[in-house]
Amino acid sequence: MGSIKVRNPLLSKKLKRTETRLLIIDDNQIRFNQIRDLLTDSEHQVHAILLDDLQNFEKQLNLNWDLIIFGRAYDLKYEQALSLVQLSSQPNLPIILLKPEDYQAEQYANLVKKGIYDIVDIAEPESFYFGLIRALSFSRLQQSQQHLMEELETAQIQTQSLVEDSRKAVAVIQEGIHIQANAEYLTLFGLKNEDDVIGLPLLDLLQPADLNDFKQRFKKISQGQLDLGRFDLDSQNIAVAGQNPLKLEFIAAAEEDALQLAIEIGSQNSNAVNNAPVEASPQKPKAFQQLNRTIGQQPANVNALVLFTLASCSDAIFQKDWNTYKSYFTNIKDFLKDQTHAPLFSLDNGAMVALFQADNQLKLESKLIGLNTLSKPQLLSVNNETYPLNLRMGYSVLDSDIRDEAHFETFVAKAFNTALPTNQQAPEIDLTIPLEIDIPSLDFGTPEAQIAPIVVSDEAPVIKALRNCLERGEIHLKYQQLYDKEDSHLYTYEVTSGFIFENKWKDIAQLRELAEDSELSIKLDRWILVESCKQLHNFITQFPEAKLIVNLNKEVLYNDRTFPEFISKLITIIRSKLKNPLILQFAEEDIQLNIDAAQKAFVELRKNGAELALRNFGHSMFSESLLRQMDVHCLTLDSSLTKMLANDKSCQELQEKITTYHEIKTVEIMLRELNDMTLFANAWNVEARFIQGDYFQKKLDHLIDVQDQ
Repeated sequence: MGSIKVRNPLLSKKLKRTETRLLIIDDNQIRFNQIRDLLTDSEHQVHAILLDDLQNFEKQLNLNWDLIIFGRAYDLKYEQALSLVQLSSQPNLPIILLKPEDYQAEQYANLVKKGIYDIVDIAEPESFYFGLIRALSFSRLQQSQQHLMEELETAQIQTQSLVEDSRKAVAVIQEGIHIQANAEYLTLFGLKNEDDVIGLPLLDLLQPADLNDFKQRFKKISQGQLDLGRFDLDSQNIAVAGQNPLKLEFIAAAEEDALQLAIEIGSQNSNAVNNAPVEASPQKPKAFQQLNRTIGQQPANVNALVLFTLASCSDAIFQKDWNTYKSYFTNIKDFLKDQTHAPLFSLDNGAMVALFQADNQLKLESKLIGLNTLSKPQLLSVNNETYPLNLRMGYSVLDSDIRDEAHFETFVAKAFNTALPTNQQAPEIDLTIPLEIDIPSLDFGTPEAQIAPIVVSDEAPVIKALRNCLERGEIHLKYQQLYDKEDSHLYTYEVTSGFIFENKWKDIAQLRELAEDSELSIKLDRWILVESCKQLHNFITQFPEAKLIVNLNKEVLYNDRTFPEFISKLITIIRSKLKNPLILQFAEEDIQLNIDAAQKAFVELRKNGAELALRNFGHSMFSESLLRQMDVHCLTLDSSLTKMLANDKSCQELQEKITTYHEIKTVEIMLRELNDMTLFANAWNVEARFIQGDYFQKKLDHLIDVQDQ
């Protein structure tokens, strides 16, 4: 009995014909040489770079690679590499981990879940090579898919442009029946509207003189032989007598098992099409074509188009120079990119549309409801100056494929006249809770610490502006997502607040004048809690495990006797499946003012379902003492400690501080303001579980999961 030789296609020469680009992270030149030699000995063309530090890794991520092989590095962990790659221009770039010395087989599943493509052992060259080839094949497959999608888009755009430019009569045929037709097609056959043709057999309109020949050809075309799709046809339909013979072309349509039929109208247009320099003059894709391509690449059960236009425009923009005027409108798109994290497309009239997708209608509505916060007056930064931005928004559900420009316009027109959905609160979860504030005088040991009555007419202009913003509901809440190193609490967001004063942004946490008005401070914090909990109630439709860290001022803690009951009511109406969806965060300095009162307040708040946290922690000599006395869940370290991540020496000093905090009490520690790659990556070198900053997600006006985009 003979033997059959089986050859794995992964081991063919296809992968060897193109240069393999390897980014190898290791501190051992010998291992680097082993990997490179192993591939070159197997006839691979190899371009490889060796590095073992964060700075060079950051630079190399700007280039395109086939694989990353992670061994061992001085100041770079594989977790850091994973997070940085996910935030790069190649988020799906495979990372292979060289088997660590302390590796255990049961770690495999957890490493893969974190994002490692595979774990390989360089001590077993043959097995190592096979693992490398599998990863390389996957990487090339992804690159090819992306390249093919781009080519397909170009071809579709060129075809569509030729159809539009030549004013072809176009219809979509499914199983021999019309399902769509453009205006030119209807006119050609003497029909008044599309309803007259939908459901009509193709033969009823074409009426070919040679019926059998057409049927045979059409059958082959329907089976995929599109090379037979372009031909002339003599029709017996009197409506097209002046166009005989009809110049037909069948191509694949976007709809499943459907064909697009294009009929050229007039010989002059036909010549123009035949002579068109398609390859020499590629057409720029139109918004609806880009939208169709995006939906094709990222299919979803429900899709909606959101239209962004200006509700008004400041006169200051028109009085500035051309560069400022131009930059203002360019920066609107950048602003919307940051705020939506959704595919965004510019229209010819200066408006923009974004594509929002979801698994079901409820989740889609949740996303759309969250966008309402962008209707508040905004600020746009242009050339180091700020200008007002007032947006108008609307939406339309994309319940069918977009056929052409005219069809796209109907969706845009509907979006212009359809307001975004809003939170429809049932009576039992009414968020309007009456204030019952009792504000006694506070004595912290000196007369200066007592609260004196404030005469409203003499209040500072910034406080008057704040009061007016609060009355109009124009306080801005900013939400910033935390990165959890342990990947278990992915949807935790810190809430900060601010408002626009004299065309500048004012951070409420930095507003010292607010301490002089306890009543306003309490009203403001209650409003912030109510509005952020509305957002959370809406957001848990998408992500049930979401929770908020809300920054508050000391007055609501010390002077609002009904505050614990208020928190209990809020937690009830959020309807979260989590026991503690709210973390209330106070400044360390404010707690130091009256530790005894804070301890009692914290006990009551915890009884009513809240967790507690301290911000700006670690900047004073009393920080460790305070931590021993307060029962808190989380510490957000002071910005002065964040800056210690800038170099190795101070980074080690920061770790020593964090070790001390952990020894005093088991707490979760967060580092914030990690606004560049270096700080973000170095945060992995200290034992702070949560890291946060603009590099991962900027502060946004509504809740978004950037890991879901």
